[in-house]
Amino acid sequence: MKQRSADSACTCFNLRKASRAVTQYFEAALEPSGLKATQFSVLMVIANMGTAPMGKVARVLVMDRTTLSRNLRPLEKMNLIRVRPGDYPRVREISLTAPGRRKVEEARKLWKPAQARFTEGLGGGPFAALIKNLNRVVALAQPGGGD
Repeated sequence: MKQRSADSACTCFNLRKASRAVTQYFEAALEPSGLKATQFSVLMVIANMGTAPMGKVARVLVMDRTTLSRNLRPLEKMNLIRVRPGDYPRVREISLTAPGRRKVEEARKLWKPAQARFTEGLGGGPFAALIKNLNRVVALAQPGGGD
C-alpha cells in the first residue's frame, strides 16, 4: 500500500495551497479595480457591517488588530475608508467613504464572475458544503474551538 506524503494530508499545507491559488485568481480578476483581494475582502466586511469598531472587524476577518491596522492604512490613504475615534477611549471605528462605496461596487462587478466560476464549477450543494466546512475549520482553529 502506498503511503501518503505528509504534505498531501496536512491541513495547513492544503489550505494554504488552496488559499494561494484562489487569491491569485481573484487578484487577477480584481486587477482593473486597483484593489488586491485582501483589500476587497476588508472593504466588503466594512461595507456589510457599516460603521464598526476595529476589534469587531478584526474578529470577523480573523486578523489581529495590528495586521488589520497595516491593511487599513493604504485604504485610508486611498480615501476608501475613514478611521475615527469611537465612543470609548481605545475604540476606533471604521467606515467606508463615498469613494469607498463606489470602489466596492466597481470591484464587486469584477468579483461576481470570478465568484461564479467557483459556485458553478463546484455546483450549489458542494459549494455550500465547502463554505460550511471552511467555517468549521476556522472555528476548530480558534482557542477552544474543538471543545
